[in-house]
Amino acid sequence: MSNSELSNAPHLERKLGPLMLWGLGVGYVISGMYFGWNLGLAHGGTLGLAVATIFIILLYLTFTFSYTEMACAIPRAGGAFDYAYKAGGKDLGFFAGMAQNIEFVFAPPAIAFAIGAYLNLLIPQLSVLTIAISAYIIFTALNIYGIKAAATFELLVTILAVLGLILFFIATGPEFQLENLGKNALPNGWKGAFAAIPFAIWFFLAIEGVANVAEETVNPQKNITIGFGSAILTLVALCVFTFTFSVGLNGWETVVFKPGSGESSDSPLPLALMHLLGESSLMFRVISFIGLFGLIASFHGIILAAGRATYEFGRIKFAPPFLGRISRRFKTPANALIVNTIVGIIALLTGKTGEIITIACFGALSLYILSMISMIRLRNRFPEMDRPFKVRFYPLAPVVALIISIAAFVSITIYNPILALIYFGLLISSYIWFRLFQYE
Repeated sequence: MSNSELSNAPHLERKLGPLMLWGLGVGYVISGMYFGWNLGLAHGGTLGLAVATIFIILLYLTFTFSYTEMACAIPRAGGAFDYAYKAGGKDLGFFAGMAQNIEFVFAPPAIAFAIGAYLNLLIPQLSVLTIAISAYIIFTALNIYGIKAAATFELLVTILAVLGLILFFIATGPEFQLENLGKNALPNGWKGAFAAIPFAIWFFLAIEGVANVAEETVNPQKNITIGFGSAILTLVALCVFTFTFSVGLNGWETVVFKPGSGESSDSPLPLALMHLLGESSLMFRVISFIGLFGLIASFHGIILAAGRATYEFGRIKFAPPFLGRISRRFKTPANALIVNTIVGIIALLTGKTGEIITIACFGALSLYILSMISMIRLRNRFPEMDRPFKVRFYPLAPVVALIISIAAFVSITIYNPILALIYFGLLISSYIWFRLFQYE
């Protein structure tokens, strides 16, 4: 292809600044503050989930800043795939990229189901599945339309979701009692802390998606650092306050089980407020409604990141090349976005939301392990590489992230052996396909 043809070919456009990146980073994750994390309390209690969360916070702090170093040095849409490919070649690149795709493609169906369940309460005439599929179609279309519109929308709903959490802290803070954190704090012993790990991960899952918009970021070597850093620090603060104020109202059981039924709930914040203020209070209704924006922010944001990850797989010809094409009209990876939506809807139809979340966690932890291995290899193999940002405390930071990731991976494998087999089956079968039908 000639230089003129290359310049005329469709390409991703640089339109994102640090504020947009903060919105994406927090938005990818913020639904984890509104639902899902509380289910870890049933396994670990307050103490078990708290210990698991402390280790996961340490994992994400060390991982995020280590990952930022690679994102600034190699600002490409494939994220972990591109870093592993440069560090270790095709095979390492394939497994890192496939783990990333599994994480980003399997997380949205669970969130879509939560959106459907939430709106079904407000509009019972519409089924949960109808709402969830409609959400997929609407937000995929928005992502196809353009990165600037998609990121602007993400920023707005993320700000609303953060404001909802702040309102929750204001409402519950004065009623917080330290002794409530000690009620039945370790119901299943320390093994419960290990079982709670996937739910602690859910607090932060997918923040690494910031790296997948590096090619659409203005001055990525500077702005990726600002976006990543500000997002992870914001999320750590929100995580600590959400956990502490929810459980500190009346003990952990009141934010896990629905009153009178004993069934677990995906709505910990409304449950906490219901015990404090009652269902008829304005604050209960406002924060419950704003929770929907938290779900939408993560759902929409992960769809955005997933499209870039799949696009890079196609662009480098590790998958059918049509996935690596950019829409001439919208300058977005439309084909990749559409295919991911089809796969997501198929996963949604299974109705196995808990299992889907766990498979996404398997993908995330694999990505973290392979990314930290890649970072260490890049430092050793390419010491002269331009690194606008360098993680502090190297090699301690990536090594800590690597060790915690491996421990977490082993733990969720022990507690979810069937899902582990399904996950490894996806990796192995896709790798066999890749080796037999490489798209050169």
